[in-house]
Amino acid sequence: MEAIKQNMDEEQQIPKGTELRLVQVKGTWTRQRVSSHGHNGRVSAANIYESTSSHGTSWTVVSPITFTFTITQTHDLLNPSNDTLLMGHIRDPKQLEDFRSSTKPIKRFVVMDETVYSLYGSQVTDYLEARNVLYRILPLPTTEENKSMDMVLKILDEVHRFGIERRTEPIIGIGGGVCLDIVGLAASLYRRRTPYIRVPTTLLSYIDASVGAKTGVNFANCKNKLGTYIAPVAVFLDRAFIQTVPRRHISNGLAEMLKMALMKHRCLFELLETKGRFLLDSKFQSTEDPIGKCADPASVSTQLAIETMLEELAPNLWEDDLDRLVDFGHLISPELEMKVLPCLLHGEAVNIDMSFMVYVSCERGMLTEVEKLRIIHCMLRLELPVWHQDCNFALLQKALSERLQHSGGLLRMPLPTGLGRAEIFNDISNDTLYKAYEKWCDDLSTGTELGFPNISQHKNDSKSVE
Repeated sequence: MEAIKQNMDEEQQIPKGTELRLVQVKGTWTRQRVSSHGHNGRVSAANIYESTSSHGTSWTVVSPITFTFTITQTHDLLNPSNDTLLMGHIRDPKQLEDFRSSTKPIKRFVVMDETVYSLYGSQVTDYLEARNVLYRILPLPTTEENKSMDMVLKILDEVHRFGIERRTEPIIGIGGGVCLDIVGLAASLYRRRTPYIRVPTTLLSYIDASVGAKTGVNFANCKNKLGTYIAPVAVFLDRAFIQTVPRRHISNGLAEMLKMALMKHRCLFELLETKGRFLLDSKFQSTEDPIGKCADPASVSTQLAIETMLEELAPNLWEDDLDRLVDFGHLISPELEMKVLPCLLHGEAVNIDMSFMVYVSCERGMLTEVEKLRIIHCMLRLELPVWHQDCNFALLQKALSERLQHSGGLLRMPLPTGLGRAEIFNDISNDTLYKAYEKWCDDLSTGTELGFPNISQHKNDSKSVE
């Protein structure tokens, strides 16, 4: 315990002084010296450190903030017999019993992406009416172009008109990652922290937005420039939603899955390498690959992606540590995505970023040529773009410069050091980047040199929907 306390003191830079605990007796909190013995009351996890100098007295409050949220994979989420949507966020047995026995009407405010509403709005309505819920469903065009504070304020205005209890009536967001980011930010602002629930409906949001605490909107032509770290009280996952997602958007989600495979899990990479096309064709609905006899590749791949994402995000929900493997593919892609909006989907921009970084890693000698080619071939089999004409070297330099400004003076660059292994580097030279860029362009701008199909431009053949 002493070592833990010492580490905490060093990380939070607590000044020397008198350490005081907070004890509540009959509803009143009072300070007590930690060194004093005995207390009759509730002790807070927060402490106050009091220090006096010739310049005055200062008080430093150390108050741990704990978020508990549950990610639940379920089936038939919109079946009225399934309690998950209304009660799945309640973990305390006593609270659940009180909820079931309460005669108070259940109220829920639901925000849905308008495309998702056209597909599932009637099912959500039938579910809520069958459960006698007082509800308001707000369909919105939650696209990357509309991801703004105006959309957040629209939600807040409607929430205010509807009226919800600030702690027991969570806002529900149903849609892709853009929708869930916007709803999360709105909920975090309303009464300072209103609980919210995420129901992802795309593959990308199923394995990415479902994990973590970030909310956000675009601002000043920068991706997710405004946002908060407020985790949802629950995330409910149902792969059935993915069956209505266009093929291009399945591929889009596979990019984030591939990211985790390259960073952390060789077996997941090999699964995507061998079964990725089957997953794309089956839209993650089939439980068995009839050719390879691989039991439930959809379940295995999504579970591995979520588990590896949780391993990286759970210890660092507020991004206090800026060395993050999950930033792979996210150094250049924000700049590229915003520049060509709406031509590239998020996962497509991420994959172009990852493709270039694979070349950087190979140039640095951390990946072999064979490994590099395996990765690029896997990307192409997943129908992901690996190069874009607007991703020129000037854009790369600008994106990395922006990143440097917001990364504590170090350009933290996650790079694969093998298939399923990675490290963070901050010493990649501009010369290495340029040599990698030249080879990347020579190989992939037409694709003919390596026997790839012509993939210089990703065909924008489907509407950008959630």
